[in-house]
Amino acid sequence: MVYSKEVEEMCPVAQGVAHGAAPIPEEAKWVKAKEIKDISGFTHGVGWCAPQQGTCKLTLNVKEGIIQECLVETVGCSGMTHSAAMASEILPGRTILEALNTDLVCDAINTAMRELFLQIVYGRSQSAFSEGGLVIGAGLEDLGKGLRSQVGTMYGTLEKGPRYLEMTDGYVTKLALDEDDEIIGYKFVNFGKMMDFIKAGDDANTAFEKAQGQYGRVDDAVKLIDPRKE
Repeated sequence: MVYSKEVEEMCPVAQGVAHGAAPIPEEAKWVKAKEIKDISGFTHGVGWCAPQQGTCKLTLNVKEGIIQECLVETVGCSGMTHSAAMASEILPGRTILEALNTDLVCDAINTAMRELFLQIVYGRSQSAFSEGGLVIGAGLEDLGKGLRSQVGTMYGTLEKGPRYLEMTDGYVTKLALDEDDEIIGYKFVNFGKMMDFIKAGDDANTAFEKAQGQYGRVDDAVKLIDPRKE
């Protein structure tokens, strides 16, 4: 250790106050984190790329500083989905500090990792008060039974009004309008269920019919429109 001449000439003064690190909540315990291995938790981070053309939601399950599980969900440019594929291979097995300093290929994913790191080292995790934390595999619960990201896609113009294109339920096939041309419901097809039906042996048309549903006052509609064409 090299000291400047000014410091060398100083007389020593005792440090009386030493409370240590502030305890943070981790998996139903209060932990004074001093090293990376002291960190455990399940939490999320959201990031965006520099030109803000896309965004990423990153979910990590960390046990004793090591990433055991990751879920990478992206919205935006096509390159980001390929970057997410690489990130899903890169992240498991790394410490959270390694992951923070690893190029995860896409700015949005890197930013999500940064935001997630801040939350988890300050104890703001989803599993902060869950004894033993969440099991490996908990990340899949965010996707639901069909294991598909929950995406909402809406579009609107002043001239022509709103269009619901994709809801959590699925791909919107029809918008239900009342006599004032206001939306009162919609019909949809759940692609996750549709693919499950096809894998179970149904033909595509049968699977398509079985995977359809509706929400709202569709039966009261004066007219139904295709939100992508009408």
